[in-house]
Amino acid sequence: MSAHDAVEVISVKRDRGELSDSQIDWVIDAYTRGEVADEQMSALAMAILLNGMVPREIARWTAAMIASGERMDFSSLSRPTADKHSTGGVGDKITLPLAPLVAACGVAVPQLSGRGLGHTGGTLDKLESIPGWRAALSNEEMFAQLESVGAVICAAGDGLAPADKKLYALRDVTGTVEAIPLIASSIMSKKIAEGTGALVLDVKVGTGAFMKDVDRARELAETMVGLGKDAGVHTVALLTDMSTPLGLTAGNAIEVAESVEVLAGGGPADVVELTLALAREMLAGAGMTDVDPADKLADGSAMDAWKDMVRAQGGDPEAELPVAKETHVVNAPDSGTLTRLDAMAVGLAAWRLGAGRARKEDPVQAGAGVVWHARPGDTVTEGQPLFTLLTDEPERFDRALASLEGGFDIGGEHTPQDLVIDRIS
Repeated sequence: MSAHDAVEVISVKRDRGELSDSQIDWVIDAYTRGEVADEQMSALAMAILLNGMVPREIARWTAAMIASGERMDFSSLSRPTADKHSTGGVGDKITLPLAPLVAACGVAVPQLSGRGLGHTGGTLDKLESIPGWRAALSNEEMFAQLESVGAVICAAGDGLAPADKKLYALRDVTGTVEAIPLIASSIMSKKIAEGTGALVLDVKVGTGAFMKDVDRARELAETMVGLGKDAGVHTVALLTDMSTPLGLTAGNAIEVAESVEVLAGGGPADVVELTLALAREMLAGAGMTDVDPADKLADGSAMDAWKDMVRAQGGDPEAELPVAKETHVVNAPDSGTLTRLDAMAVGLAAWRLGAGRARKEDPVQAGAGVVWHARPGDTVTEGQPLFTLLTDEPERFDRALASLEGGFDIGGEHTPQDLVIDRIS
């Protein structure tokens, strides 16, 4: 006879009560084992979305999700560890240059990443456009690569927070993704179980982000920083702007190419700025404040670490990247200053061109995506190329063009927006 039952736990939260530690421990464990049905967990998730959780409940919920699986321990490595998590955006290729850059500074980066869903791109999808590169590594391979190269970007194994894997899929189909307690515990259970010593959170805010307004983004950031600190992980969050897409590309292979430009000492200024800001936070969290990551971009050591990391996972860093079969150019309708470029419009266009997926089992096109030839603040001339759309299937162009309609403004004054809005520690 178990101590609790699902209806009792649902009822407490439905009636705006607080769940006890034992109720939380029981429901997470029972759901992971299949004793609590999906429809019961759906009801509980909706009650949490509507009525919230206090910090103690969120901390216990996170701990119960961690306890559902294995915990990794990197203390045997010869260098400290630091990791970064982004809540996802458009053109957000920062993980690709960041992991090898931080590794080149002497800190190991165990970056367990995911695939894209909807308008936000997935890091693994981007890297899989490199011929031969593989996302699935055993724990032994991961540890060996962290020791030899210092950075690994790979898929999380099934052993880490299996409760989260089940609950994440359920939230996706029940309209409960937006619940801050569930977002925070989902992200932090995996990151804490992963065993990193320091964690930097890039919490995106704006039209192309999951969090559209600063107050909710700050609440999420503060909740996650608190969970990290409670678990003994040095945790800092940066709130960063995602009203404009990052860099000049959204897609898979084209974002890899842009990341390599950054590692070569070039690349778009905003991508470089954010990569360096996050690198400095990761290094500080790992106690390495005497290294300037900008030096490692300049002297080529970050590029060397990138090539070593790609080769270690079977990829060829010198290989030609896939190129889309079809292109369509959108020209500027007027002359003037580009004052707005909407991240959501660009993200939807890239998704509709085949760069993203609607369901997690869908394939993605390596070469598909959007390149924009101007950023807010730039002067454009009527008739000059504004966007280049890329896909293997030309029938996708119409829907992509529809998503870009109203997605940009030309004319008037441009007010620059800070990329890093706030820091929460």
